[in-house]
Amino acid sequence: MGRTVDYYFAPQSPWAYLGHQRLADIAQRTGASLRVMPIDLGGKVFPISGGLPLGQRAPQRQAYRLIELQRFSEHLNAPLNLKPRYFPVGGDDAARVIIAADLAQGAAAAMKVAGAVLSACWAQERNIADEKVLTELLAEQGLSATVLEQAHSQAVQERYEAYTQSAIDVGVFGAPSYVIDGEIFWGQDRLDFVERALAS
Repeated sequence: MGRTVDYYFAPQSPWAYLGHQRLADIAQRTGASLRVMPIDLGGKVFPISGGLPLGQRAPQRQAYRLIELQRFSEHLNAPLNLKPRYFPVGGDDAARVIIAADLAQGAAAAMKVAGAVLSACWAQERNIADEKVLTELLAEQGLSATVLEQAHSQAVQERYEAYTQSAIDVGVFGAPSYVIDGEIFWGQDRLDFVERALAS
């Protein structure tokens, strides 16, 4: 039986976008299972881990981020708007929709919805904080709008809070982070190491 990857990410993260499909492919190749765990990165993880929202980072860090995004977008042949129309954008509603999809239909559905959300933000100039857009994304993935209704439930909110606390407890400080048996691999550029760990 394959190992399990705890996949911690923020639905508005460009780095999660760049790594999302590759993670899915790695899991398929290695027989690993994924726990899809969106977290409140900016609101709860950054304040206790020293992270800063993008607009509060030093200008040279912001400039280099754009260079790296361009490099990875070209290297991975993944279309990406460096400065999308709807960014910065809140990710809480999208996170809850991903969790609701997981509760309704499992991790594979959650991965599909998460991939759609990430692409909507970074490749399609769509506002992932807009319920209308989230409804459209669910429909495009063949999921019912009832998933959006379930996203407002207390069970989903509790799961979101639990995932965020779990990330804090294991030492996650950025997204995406992939955790295998307690070992953290931070960033989509560590996916080669994730695959090696899963294959070992």
